[in-house]
Amino acid sequence: MIDGRVIKGIGGFYYVEAADTIYECKGRGKLKQNKNSLLVGDYVSISVNDNAENTIDEIKPRKNQLVRPPLSNLDRLFIVASVADPAINTFVTDRLIAIAEHKGIEPVIVLTKIDLDSSYKMYFDMYKKAGFKVIACNNKTGQGADEVLELITGKTSAFTGNTGAGKSSLLNMIDCSLNLETGETSKKLGRGRHTTRYCCLYKINGGYVADTPGFSAVDFEKCEKILKQDLPYCFREFIPFLDGCKFQTSCSHINDKGCAVVKAVEDGLISKQRHENYIRLYNEVKDIKKWEMK
Repeated sequence: MIDGRVIKGIGGFYYVEAADTIYECKGRGKLKQNKNSLLVGDYVSISVNDNAENTIDEIKPRKNQLVRPPLSNLDRLFIVASVADPAINTFVTDRLIAIAEHKGIEPVIVLTKIDLDSSYKMYFDMYKKAGFKVIACNNKTGQGADEVLELITGKTSAFTGNTGAGKSSLLNMIDCSLNLETGETSKKLGRGRHTTRYCCLYKINGGYVADTPGFSAVDFEKCEKILKQDLPYCFREFIPFLDGCKFQTSCSHINDKGCAVVKAVEDGLISKQRHENYIRLYNEVKDIKKWEMK
């Protein structure tokens, strides 16, 4: 038995990098019966067999995992949002940021297609002020690619966002040898075709990078839900004000009397747009109980 890491899963087969070799494996026992139990990014123990298929025998403890994209043991989540063609949806971006924060993954905001709309500066400043690393990328000139490359070095990262945002194009700029398939935006639907069919970890500059399928609004319900009491801590700019609320244990930070977060929004210390997206997320989960999420 040797230890390794799952770098790709497709059609019931898992490809494990171990001892400078990539082994094609299948899950063993319960892992074989429950295909969803294995994720790309898992650290595993495998049995290498000369006259039979190689098997994954054990999954090592995970530090985190995501449902969409289906990955584990991530250090950074690059949330790619195009400012035009298709236009940015800050609610989608803020949902992904909240999920990353909840899972202990560092979110990095990447704004693409900045050559198409100069208003990207407004979103750049909004997320920068909230305390995030923000990178502005121009896929035509290569602007921003070096900043992304620096952040993926020695880390395990995923790129996610809506279809057509330019994830595969950005990865191709970072490492042209990937030669990932890209797709044009559909003018009729206002979004791109799905060009990435499965998750796969690529080794780049001493780190691992996952290119993941884009997703549309119909997939949102499949994302992780965050309990209402945890949600404020997933908006990092709220945290300095949470202890200042008059009714700390019951404050929803929406329109409560004596809420320090609401006051910070009124004073311009917290983005009104971010706060509105928080309210939408809160209303989605306010009636969910902890036992219902098991």
